Amino acid sequence: MAASISFALSHSSLRSLSLISLLRLPPSLHSHKPVLVLRNPSSRSPVASMSVEAPKMSPDASFLDRKASGLLHFVKYHGLGNDFIMVDNRDSLELRVTPEQAVKLCNRNFGIGADGVIFAMPGVNGTDYSMRIFNSDGSEPEMCGNGVRCFARFIAELENLHGMESFKIHTGAGLIVPEIQNDGKVKVDMGEPILTAQDIPTKLPADKSGAVIQAELVVDGIPWNVTCVSMGNPHCITFGTKACEALEVDDLKLGDIGPKFEHHEMFPSRTNTEFVQVFSRSHLKMRVWERGAGATLACGTGACAVVVAAVLERHTERTCIVDLPGGPLEIEWREEDNHVYMTGPAEAVFYGSVPL
Repeated sequence: MAASISFALSHSSLRSLSLISLLRLPPSLHSHKPVLVLRNPSSRSPVASMSVEAPKMSPDASFLDRKASGLLHFVKYHGLGNDFIMVDNRDSLELRVTPEQAVKLCNRNFGIGADGVIFAMPGVNGTDYSMRIFNSDGSEPEMCGNGVRCFARFIAELENLHGMESFKIHTGAGLIVPEIQNDGKVKVDMGEPILTAQDIPTKLPADKSGAVIQAELVVDGIPWNVTCVSMGNPHCITFGTKACEALEVDDLKLGDIGPKFEHHEMFPSRTNTEFVQVFSRSHLKMRVWERGAGATLACGTGACAVVVAAVLERHTERTCIVDLPGGPLEIEWREEDNHVYMTGPAEAVFYGSVPL
């Protein structure tokens, strides 16, 4: 088989059908037309098919089981539009994709298109699995909040697990524990936020506690109020400039200002930046410029950092709905254990194989 792609559908006319597989024929059979197979979500057996002089092919084998030289099998997932190429790397600690290949795969015109490539790897130090990720620019972040929700759903599919499940995942940011809920959403214990300036890291001046809260950051001559938080990766959160108390985030030219925050000299490891609008004590709206990925539709660690910053700046309570361009996340910063919990969706988009 030269290539295989399956798409998840939700159209009402195909309510009983969740996957379509378009099977392309090998070069020796180019005179034949492709086979379109509609699959029932509760079974791997096709329920309807259309073909013209096409040979019979078995739809029963998982795409992950179709071994072909030089092909990478993958599933594309998204969490509120923050999309990832998921790779089954459970049999090895050696990554199947290089940073350079990840850049090509993530290209939306010449590749699959994604914000990053995520690898499901063997667990270490008593964890169930390890997670590594390459951003679309080839850099490797410590972890990704939306990505870890996609990771949990990917593992459940690979292991054929159903219902509530939780996993201990080793990441560059430490131990992360996602739990798949009965409604399909994933709740993630993101651990404790890091507030000490040198550990974020940032060169901005800290207060007596070592935290950077409502500090002044000058960008292109404009002073901004910023609070810095790490959720295992660095975040700079702003609710407005010194001259303007409130942001209208939809009015921001994110592509112009985002890179200037990311590469500011005050952030030696670069930074993710969240621009936040306050609607109420329990409702925020944010736009994000991600380090290594640019403007994305969602950022899970960013949403967590935003709620921490909002509490520190006394804008909100500890439980909030955070609206992102791709949809809402539920964030809770619990006082009793100092952990941040994130709840949101993760969905498979399509399955496929690509030459490396």
